[in-house]
Amino acid sequence: MPRIPTYLKRAFRPITTLLMGSSVSQSSAVAAPIGSSLPNPPPASAKHAYFAAGCFWGTESAFRRRFPLTSSNSGLIDTRVGYIGGATASPTYLTVGSGTTGHAEALEVLYDPEKLKYEELVEFFSRMHDPCDAGGQGPDRGSQYRSAIFVEDEREEKVANEVKKRVQERWFANKTVVTEIGRRGPWWNAEEYHQLYLDKNPNGYECPSHFVRNYPTVLDTPIKA
Repeated sequence: MPRIPTYLKRAFRPITTLLMGSSVSQSSAVAAPIGSSLPNPPPASAKHAYFAAGCFWGTESAFRRRFPLTSSNSGLIDTRVGYIGGATASPTYLTVGSGTTGHAEALEVLYDPEKLKYEELVEFFSRMHDPCDAGGQGPDRGSQYRSAIFVEDEREEKVANEVKKRVQERWFANKTVVTEIGRRGPWWNAEEYHQLYLDKNPNGYECPSHFVRNYPTVLDTPIKA
């Protein structure tokens, strides 16, 4: 089957997502909790990380390509897309898309910290989208598409801020990195049809801002946190 050109995918996304939201989201089941469908339970040491980088379809796909679950050494255990950072309970794709709830489309990552460091996730997050765009990502505009990291504790906050500082100094000397860093509030899984969306729909829309920038690593010296 021929692939749909990127410019057409961009053009038709507002139509397709509107149709999906109006006809599907109200009846679609919310996805099961992260890790619940794994053949084996995750290790007790497994941790969670939360990133918002624009449309969550492409964010999830980018992380799973970089840290493939088929590799036993990647450290990535599972992912879910959902909503975070808002003020209302039980948000849906429609309500978040209205821009009135304060939520961001985001990715929840379940990972093994013995194989994959939190700072590696933060650095990759900074590479795979435009952290200097204050209004969204690519053609996806609005606060629901903002750049943000939602941390669990003081250590993660220190690591995220240090990586952001290094990214600003080394990658974007002439721009301002606007990624928000704050404590995690309630997480809400998105509807099931959004999970692994680009795996299910390989010709589906992927934000043109979602590509891996070939910048030198900022993790050449350890982060003390």
